[in-house]
Amino acid sequence: MLELASLLHSRGFSITIFHTQFNSIDSTKHPSYDFISIIDGTTSNHFDVNDIPSQILALNNNCEEPFHDSLRKFLSENKGVRCLVADLHWYKMHAVAKRLGVASLVLRTGSAASLKWFTAFPVLQTKVYHHLEELDKDELVTELPPYRVKDLIFVEKSRLGDIAMLVAQDVEAAQNSSGIIINTLTAIESDEIGNLHQKLSVPIFAIGPLHKFTSQFQSSLLPQDRSCLAWLDTQAPDSVLYISFGSLVSLNYEEFVETAWGLANSRQPFLWVVRPDSVCGTENVSMPDGFDEEVKGRGMVISWAPQLEVLAHDAVGGFWTHNGWNSTLEGISEGVPMICRPIFADQMGNARYVTHVWKVGIELEGKLERRIIEKTVRSLMREKEGDEMRERMRVLRRNASDCTKADGSSYLAINKLVDHILSS
Repeated sequence: MLELASLLHSRGFSITIFHTQFNSIDSTKHPSYDFISIIDGTTSNHFDVNDIPSQILALNNNCEEPFHDSLRKFLSENKGVRCLVADLHWYKMHAVAKRLGVASLVLRTGSAASLKWFTAFPVLQTKVYHHLEELDKDELVTELPPYRVKDLIFVEKSRLGDIAMLVAQDVEAAQNSSGIIINTLTAIESDEIGNLHQKLSVPIFAIGPLHKFTSQFQSSLLPQDRSCLAWLDTQAPDSVLYISFGSLVSLNYEEFVETAWGLANSRQPFLWVVRPDSVCGTENVSMPDGFDEEVKGRGMVISWAPQLEVLAHDAVGGFWTHNGWNSTLEGISEGVPMICRPIFADQMGNARYVTHVWKVGIELEGKLERRIIEKTVRSLMREKEGDEMRERMRVLRRNASDCTKADGSSYLAINKLVDHILSS
């Protein structure tokens, strides 16, 4: 959202950000914008990744009235408000905007393919989710190609009701909006974008990858250890495997140890992001005994990385990722093939596209074992399979880069978005 704000601000729009108290923004880092805090009824900044739907539903219910009052007051004090841009999941905020006569645009921060899951959910609920125990997990889902059963967003039967309610509200918000903004590009999701336009009957603005249009925008969840860039300067081109599982994913201790020794035994140079809370139940994780000595000189472990700069570095030849959409898009933008280890939500679907549609990654499935990790790392970094993926990724990178040029599809979509907002 802040990247989009930066982009629109660069096109001459003034920006006011309504935000919750939960996980609130530090407004001092964004002096060009105005900020309005909304009472959200939460008592903690902790977000349970195992119960996302009920938390989204609760936040919508808690924020609807405070947001209505704040937006109405804002409209009375400010003329020339063009539109509201809100995340897909803020469906009640879109409804509030409509009641107050303000055009609203939906922002989807995931892929276009993941949004197709929302439109297909009623059928999936009946044909797949009610029969998960009986289905072969490798079976193709005919209602949502190219997904297999195991690539779908996992939903426990006991939570199907909450999910169905959330999805229905989200899809309705999208259909009633004046358009959908997606951080994606036609070079990789042309068919998916066309499918969404057909199903939802609203304009689709594929303006990604956003980070390529907002180079002046800097955002980091944790303090970055930039010493890794100097270390990368000492490594050979395409020799380093970069490992990062994002800001939310944690391993159990056994998985952590197996990952450490799998990397060590591969004999491959690596840069590994290990957050203090990377191991479940631990606030300050330590490396296994003997690990530091074993990898000295060819492995570097840091708490957080300047990821865009790391992926763009000539020394980096592979990316072991959880396949969050931002990380996936960043890897494609910089032409780095992937080891895919998805954990939850849309990550499995993203990994499916990386490995089986674009064919620029290897999926690391099953239990994490050092022998399998070692073999997978070598396959990507040293063997013919990895070289072929690297070549396909170079082509994908060029195509993605073309989308951001002055006559490219993403650049033109941004122009259309600006015109669309001005005509609201």
